[in-house]
Order: sequence, then structure tokens, then C-alpha cells
Amino acid sequence: MVAVAPNAAATPTDDRAAVWDRLARCESGGDWSANTGNGYYGGLQFNRSTWAAYGGERFGRYPHRASREQQIEIAEQVRADRGGYGAWPACSRKLGLSR
Repeated sequence: MVAVAPNAAATPTDDRAAVWDRLARCESGGDWSANTGNGYYGGLQFNRSTWAAYGGERFGRYPHRASREQQIEIAEQVRADRGGYGAWPACSRKLGLSR
């Protein structure tokens, strides 16, 4: 018998956040405040039009100024709307995520 500490199991929210962290490491080196001047911002490298279209501007005009959690909130909406991780084509392919 193996003893399991209370709350040891990851919740679905924790699991989803881990996927977004992996994707951010691929997209931006895990830098949630990334602004490299390439027109994409934050850990998940949103462009401003996608950020605005999914309501991100309530967190700030630019994605890199929003928190990790706020960026993930918008990313969850993008993923749900587009039916997968296809908005991040190279990294979703590299990480084996559904597109």
C-alpha cells in the first residue's frame, strides 16, 4: 500500500496550467513578460489583435503586462474557440498538443 498525502493529486486546473507553462517555455523561454519587439507579447506570444479579440485588454493593453494567470485565461478562450492549440503551431507540434 502506498500512502498519498492529502491534496497530492493535481487538479485539472493544475494540469492545464502545466501545459501552458510548457507552451510558454517553448514560445518565450517561459518569460511571461516577454516583449522582444517582434509584434508578439507575453509568455504565450499573443499578437495584440488576438489579445483584444478575446478580451485581454481588460487586463492591460499588451499581453506582456498581464499576469501569467491572466494570459492563461485568455489562452484557454483561444484554445476553446479554435478547438485546440493550433494558435501556437510550431510549439504545439513540437510538444505533441492537439491542434
